Amino acid sequence: MTEPSAVGRDTEAVSKFVEGFAAQLVEAGMQRMAARVFAALLASDSGAMTSAELGEQLQVSPAAVSGAVRYLAQVHMVSREREPGSRRERYRVHSDQWYEALTSRDAVLKRWEHTLREGVDSLGVTTPGGQRIAETLAFFEYLQGELGQLMERWREHRDKTFGQG
Repeated sequence: MTEPSAVGRDTEAVSKFVEGFAAQLVEAGMQRMAARVFAALLASDSGAMTSAELGEQLQVSPAAVSGAVRYLAQVHMVSREREPGSRRERYRVHSDQWYEALTSRDAVLKRWEHTLREGVDSLGVTTPGGQRIAETLAFFEYLQGELGQLMERWREHRDKTFGQG
């Protein structure tokens, strides 16, 4: 069940890339199976594969793929789509997956800011713990403010480099 457009590809080289990039994602904190599935989708010609195709390529069970896809969908790095005329789902990575993953963090950052603000109020800004929390809050507020501008500059750069998406 090889990806149709993958004919003629060096499967060993692809596998080496997938496992190498997945290992780096794991080092950065991503779950191991999610990292492998994401890297496999990213490296695929179509950007989409079924659970069976992913399982075959990665030599893992459908259950392992399912759990990984569930996580990746939650963090907006892949989406699910139905194959036309079939009950099977395909999992797709999009060219803007990094943008989507980062901007979906907006709500998380806002929740953290709220909780950190409560922490500063509870501990007092003059205590050592309160100062650390206040600095952490300031960092996330700064990041929140810069993220929108950064993403806009990225979209402009992407359009210039790769054409309108």
